Amino acid sequence: MKIIHCSDIHLNSKMESSLSSEKAKQRKQELLLTFSKMVDYARSENVKAIIIAGDLFDTESINKSTSEYVLDLIKGNKEIKFIYLCGNHEKSSFLNYINEVPQNLLTFNDDWKYYNIDENVVVAGIDITKSNFKTLYSNLKLNKNNINIVVMHGQASKYFVEDNFEIVNLSMLKNKNINYLALGHIHSYFLDKLDDNSYYAYSGCLEGRGFDECGKKGFIELEVLNGQINSKFVPFAKREIVETDVDISNLYTIKEIDNKIAENVKGINPTSLIKVNLVGEIDEDANIDLPFLENNLNEIFYFAKIENKTKLKIDIEKYSNDVSIKGEFIRQVLASDLSDIEKEQVILYGIKALNGEVDL
Repeated sequence: MKIIHCSDIHLNSKMESSLSSEKAKQRKQELLLTFSKMVDYARSENVKAIIIAGDLFDTESINKSTSEYVLDLIKGNKEIKFIYLCGNHEKSSFLNYINEVPQNLLTFNDDWKYYNIDENVVVAGIDITKSNFKTLYSNLKLNKNNINIVVMHGQASKYFVEDNFEIVNLSMLKNKNINYLALGHIHSYFLDKLDDNSYYAYSGCLEGRGFDECGKKGFIELEVLNGQINSKFVPFAKREIVETDVDISNLYTIKEIDNKIAENVKGINPTSLIKVNLVGEIDEDANIDLPFLENNLNEIFYFAKIENKTKLKIDIEKYSNDVSIKGEFIRQVLASDLSDIEKEQVILYGIKALNGEVDL
C-alpha cells in the first residue's frame, strides 16, 4: 500500500517579492497546478492516502476559487483518503469554508484522532495548541501490532521547550509504537531516526517560493510492505530555486565577469529561479554593472537576480603617497571612523563618481 506525505503547500502565497506581478501570479497558479499534478500522480500510482501535514494554504484568508478547486480535487478522487492537518499559517479556515466535509477528507483537532487506512495501518494526528502541548504525548495510545503513522505540525526538538506549543518534542514520542512520524513546518526534505524502530521526516514544500527555499522540492512516497514502511523522496516541483556564489576576484571588465557567471550557471535548468552572489576581492577599478549582468541572466532563466557581496581590495601602499584626488579621497575614508564595510561602500561609490560613472 502506498501513501503520500506532503506539507507546506502554501497555496495563495504572495510569492517572491522580486517577481513581476505577472510572474508572481503565474507562480501562484503553478503552486496549485503542482498540487493537482501530485493528486494525479497519486491516482496513477494507486496511492491509498495523501497526508497533508499542515499549511495547505498560506494564510487564514483563503481565496474562494482556490478553495473550491482543492475541494473539487478531493471530491473527484474518492478512492484517495486526504488526511489533512491544519498548520500554523492557515488555522482551520479551509475547514470552516466547507459546508459538508467529503467522506474522503479526514481531519484532526486538539485531541488525538485515529484513522484506519488499511486493515492494520493507522494514521493518528493532533493539532498542537497552547492547552494541550504539555499533555498530548502521554495521551497518545498506539497498538504495537499496527503500522502506526503519526501526523504533527511544528519544529522538531529533542528537548521540551517551556511555553512553546509549536515544538514537536521528539524525546516524548520515542518508544510509543510509532513507525513513521509525518511532520510539517520545515520547508526542506529531512529524514532521521526517531528511535530504533521508527523514523521522523519533513517532506518539505512542493514548490520553493523564495531564495530561502532553494533545492529540490517535492513529497515523500511511503510504501507499507511486509509489516514495514519504506520511504523515498520524490522531486516534483515545476521550477527549482537555485542560489550560487561566483568568485570574481581579480576580474576587471564587465565581459570577464559576465563570462564567469555564464560558466558557473551552466547546467542549471533554464526554467529555474536563480540568484547569483558575486564574491571575492575586487580592485576598486573593477566594473560591476549589476543591471547589465542581471538582464543578461534573465535572458536565460525564468527569473534571475544578482547580489554583489564582493570585498574591495585596496592597496594602501599604492595610495599612501598618491597626490591625486583619488589618493586623497581614499586616505581620508580609510582614516575615518566608519566600519570596514562602510569604508568599502564609500570608496567604491566615490571612485565611480570620480570616474563619471554615477551622478552626484
